Amino acid sequence: MSSKTKQRMPKKKCCVDKPRCGRCPLRMLAEGTLPAGYTVKKRQLVKVGKADALLRKAA
Repeated sequence: MSSKTKQRMPKKKCCVDKPRCGRCPLRMLAEGTLPAGYTVKKRQLVKVGKADALLRKAA
């Protein structure tokens, strides 16, 4: 795979810039290009298994 076709990892946290950057986790989630096993909670990139623990901790 060349570096041009390789998918980049999203940023750890959304920087809330307008327009959204290419690596924004919110943008990648909306486009469906977020890597498998990841989701976005409170503008932060988290693994799917840790998402529930993060929400329980915040409540």
